[in-house]
Amino acid sequence: MTQESSQQEGQCQCGNTKFTIQGKPVVRMFCHCEFCQEFNSAAYGDVTIFLSKDVQLHDKDQVSFQKYKAPPAVQRGKCVACNKPAIELLDIPLMPSLTIIPSANVSAGEYLPQSWGHIFYHRRVDDINDNLPKYSGFMKSQLAMCGQLIPGIFRKLVKA
Repeated sequence: MTQESSQQEGQCQCGNTKFTIQGKPVVRMFCHCEFCQEFNSAAYGDVTIFLSKDVQLHDKDQVSFQKYKAPPAVQRGKCVACNKPAIELLDIPLMPSLTIIPSANVSAGEYLPQSWGHIFYHRRVDDINDNLPKYSGFMKSQLAMCGQLIPGIFRKLVKA
């Protein structure tokens, strides 16, 4: 994906839930929070965040959304056919709407950015042996995520 207007397709594991992504992601990260572990049925979530205006979900009725906790009010969506993570929606006051996609659901995965780090690492199931920063504790994790997310959003909005 060399230009902001590049398009790629994505889908859940079974292919029932499909979406189109127009443009580059804001950021990618590994989240070890209990909600991501439960939602992904995995030790952590490898997620890529996009501006919602850049993601078109083809049929919202193919996704069952659930809020695990508020705030933030992340609507975590699983495919109604395979019950696997498909897409997540996040609306934060005074911020553009965001769409969170499990990185494995982006078909052009080679165009995804490298993850910048691990958040909620204190909730990890296993140690991760990589050189990425690891943030433990709620506040440190939130601040680290915002420190990546806000500049990423700003860069995307300035280019728009």
